Amino acid sequence: MDIKSLKNYLYWLYCQFELITCSYLMEPWEKLLFYTFNITMLVMVLYTAYIFVPVHISTAFQFFLHLLGNQHENTYHENLE
Repeated sequence: MDIKSLKNYLYWLYCQFELITCSYLMEPWEKLLFYTFNITMLVMVLYTAYIFVPVHISTAFQFFLHLLGNQHENTYHENLE
């Protein structure tokens, strides 16, 4: 895929996005608010996924290891005894 066809494809995607969201009907200041809100929401969702998803995956992994009988020994508890 060459640069010109990539540019045309990205422009086509942008046009599709404007048609789907009906943002082509908006005035420039409305588009600015709309795009700013959408980008802010996207960034917040990605940040939340980056922070919390690994913690939940780790917790679920430890839970399933516990169910399968491969208990991870607690070294802090062993040191107290």
